[in-house]
Amino acid sequence: MFSSVISFINTITVNFCQLLAMLVILIGVIKALTIYIKEIVLKKKSLKAITESRLEIGHSFSLGLAFLIGASILKTIIAPTWNDIGQLACIIGIRTALNYFLLRDVKQLTSENNVSIEK
Repeated sequence: MFSSVISFINTITVNFCQLLAMLVILIGVIKALTIYIKEIVLKKKSLKAITESRLEIGHSFSLGLAFLIGASILKTIIAPTWNDIGQLACIIGIRTALNYFLLRDVKQLTSENNVSIEK
């Protein structure tokens, strides 16, 4: 009985983390597109628009990946097999590498162009 309750709560939490990841990424894409269109249409500054859009979407992808890593860890909490643990290690490794390179590019873009994202 207790294990089925824990399993149910875990499933709900995993689904919620995945939903949050999707929402964060979707909102980031919408914000990046809005920044890009506003800069192109109103100010005609395409380089600045591209840079600011990339920064916005980079931050959103990074946060979304963090939620997905959390969801992946939670999936394997209940009775993991060695196969599950190996898959988790690969997934976390890939997502962590993606996150590292995303944040490195964001920092590089920020320092090179002294661009700040409108919050």
